[in-house]
Amino acid sequence: MDTFDKQILDIIQSSFPLSSRPYVAVGAQVGLTESEVLSRVRRLKAKGVIRRMGANFGSRQLGWSSTLCGAEVPQDKLEAFVAEVNRNEGVTHNYLRAHQFNVWFALIAPSAEAVEAILATITAKTGVPIMNLPASTLFKIKVDFNMGGGD
Repeated sequence: MDTFDKQILDIIQSSFPLSSRPYVAVGAQVGLTESEVLSRVRRLKAKGVIRRMGANFGSRQLGWSSTLCGAEVPQDKLEAFVAEVNRNEGVTHNYLRAHQFNVWFALIAPSAEAVEAILATITAKTGVPIMNLPASTLFKIKVDFNMGGGD
């Protein structure tokens, strides 16, 4: 990665421009054209340096409910269970772990009742009970990786 790549990464982590042409705005900040910025972002994504690009919304501030879920899924049901979980738009993360509770996922929905209904539906379709672990205290940690691309 060169200095331009690092500058771009510093900007897009938490200061992604909210405009119809965000890469023009990023380019103006670093001294590149829109197409040059896009090319660099695509290359960094293809190399796995950028894993995901998207907005993060405060579900509680929007009036929604979120929860962490864990399930003990037998190996022979794993593929079907994961597919059923992933059918739900509110699933934000889904991880396989080397543990008795081997599948963990996060879920957001418009209400606590909607969360319960989604989890009940997944259990009904898969036969796998799900632990529903809503947070009692929210700890939100913002992590930016300073790439040293700026001053």
